[in-house]
Amino acid sequence: MLERLQKVMARAGIASRRDCQEIIRQGRVRVDGDVTHDTGFKVDADISEIRIDKRVLVVPRLVYLVMNKPKNVVTTMDDPQKRRTVADYLPALDQVVKPAGRLDFATEGLLLFTNDGELILRLTHPRYGIWKTYFAKVRGPLTKRQIDRLTKGVHIEGRKTSPAKVELISSDTKSGRSNVKIEIHEGRKHQVRLMFEAVGSMVYELERTKMGPITMGKLRPGQSRMLSKIEVDKLKAAVNL
Repeated sequence: MLERLQKVMARAGIASRRDCQEIIRQGRVRVDGDVTHDTGFKVDADISEIRIDKRVLVVPRLVYLVMNKPKNVVTTMDDPQKRRTVADYLPALDQVVKPAGRLDFATEGLLLFTNDGELILRLTHPRYGIWKTYFAKVRGPLTKRQIDRLTKGVHIEGRKTSPAKVELISSDTKSGRSNVKIEIHEGRKHQVRLMFEAVGSMVYELERTKMGPITMGKLRPGQSRMLSKIEVDKLKAAVNL
């Protein structure tokens, strides 16, 4: 896959993309033995030999995987409070990956991991508006008025949420519980829980099942799998990458 040279250099930890562009302009970079000053030059990092000064560039292999995060697990790679973290459930990898976004401590479900920094940036930036699907179990029957409010957007923490897609799956008046599917394209902290609180309901179980074109499949809590090339391509297309 062809990528801009400065992007490959930045991924290898040489410097920021802007600084890598300057290194290229200075004529310090050779690709397959030839010096290039072209900051728009594209290379295949798996095939080309890239040298900066006399150093051969080692480019980390890009890794993409999806996890079914268990509830009561922290979305961080290390926790000073010694709670269980998502890192405890990752398989042994030869690359360092990070989560693309977060899930609350009590929320379970789909969580993406990668060492592709540009993809993480786009998946978490509100500009790209990746839709995320959740299934929520809430206390109390949910009325049409409440659903309409959620669909149009509600005010949480002084700011209105973007319109959501809301579907009532089932409602049991005897138990006073409802199952709801909700899709949002924002990523504000505790957003889904706060949205339901804003309409007078409370979430007691929450699971994310989809992010953009990616689903978990049959993963059980704590399990993960590598994304296929087709899935990676669809995910990148969803954020215009």
